[in-house]
Amino acid sequence: MVLNTNSDILAVDRGLQPALYNKREIALVRGNGVTLWDAEGKSYLDAMSNYGVNVLGHAHPAVTEAITQQAGTLISCHQSFANDVRARFLEILLALAPENLTRAFLCNSGAEAIEAGLKFARVATGRPNMVAARGAYHGRTAAASEVTGGKHSKQSGGGGAVTHVPYNNLDALDGAVDDQTAAIIIEPIQGEGGINVPDDGYLLAADQIAQRNGALLILDEVQTTLRTGVAFAAAHDGVQPDILCTAKGLANGVPIGAALVSDAVAAELGGGIYGSTFGGNPLACAAGLATLQTIEAEGLLPSSVELGEQLRSGIEGLNHPSIRAVRGRGLMTGVEFRTRVTPILRGLQERGVLALPAGSLVIRFLPPLIIQPTDVELMVETLGETLATGS
Repeated sequence: MVLNTNSDILAVDRGLQPALYNKREIALVRGNGVTLWDAEGKSYLDAMSNYGVNVLGHAHPAVTEAITQQAGTLISCHQSFANDVRARFLEILLALAPENLTRAFLCNSGAEAIEAGLKFARVATGRPNMVAARGAYHGRTAAASEVTGGKHSKQSGGGGAVTHVPYNNLDALDGAVDDQTAAIIIEPIQGEGGINVPDDGYLLAADQIAQRNGALLILDEVQTTLRTGVAFAAAHDGVQPDILCTAKGLANGVPIGAALVSDAVAAELGGGIYGSTFGGNPLACAAGLATLQTIEAEGLLPSSVELGEQLRSGIEGLNHPSIRAVRGRGLMTGVEFRTRVTPILRGLQERGVLALPAGSLVIRFLPPLIIQPTDVELMVETLGETLATGS
């Protein structure tokens, strides 16, 4: 079967997959840099990076070369064996992390990292319960969905009770933590919840609440990693969590995840507590190593601060009455509207810019770190045109 149009590919896709996703009506077949192309040759500025994954854009030569070389050397190596490329990746990853985090469990996704973090907290403390934030998104696997707040939340046997409190509300958080709480789990910036940025000092105060009660602090940095102008958003508050979960942008699209832990937590984890057949495989670690080295060599974290400020100030400068708020850090931006954003997202897509929803009223911009000021200008102009026409 020849599949050379968007409609042909969509028909096969819909016929062979369960209806778990709302399809965007185009079939993406190629990418380079910050540009994607559909099956009919139309180009799009990628302002979503596959939910924040492609921090170096598409087909980046350094990552492509690393994957190619590693694929011809060794793809799979279980973590019961040591591996050279895994060791080099771990050295760089942990050097970027808060200094108290000295060990890493490697897996394949953000949800797996969250599952590991929750289990490690329960084992390390001997306590069953968790405190999480309303509007949080931590994944859709069993324990991860239990601590997720909102429409994706599901009680599913994670091992204890979960109490949800309002995000960025320290009084509520303090009142919810007790001697049965294993951990507080928080996103430094809520992604799916609407790009909600907490007050300065919120994370540090949350850590202090945890410490006073003998609980741990888990930071879910699956989406914030490499996005907010620093390697990990924990640095904005100077907080040192007991466990930090990360994934998405670490390997620029090759599946990888990690739960970083302190020595104190690691000391409580015995053999067989958790595992992953594919986790830490050399192919993913090679891609991760190339990604982190490239970001450092090209100074992409500090430049993302300037580009994010340009994007947010440009959107604010539109002065459109439908825009209620613009917020974010680095290249993680949310635009809250007074009406549902689905028509606006469609209008952007029709005009060649791909963005994401974050709830029904917020558009999320998560472009690659390699975007240029001219790309930011195009994003702002296209949003302005879309709002001016109403779709």
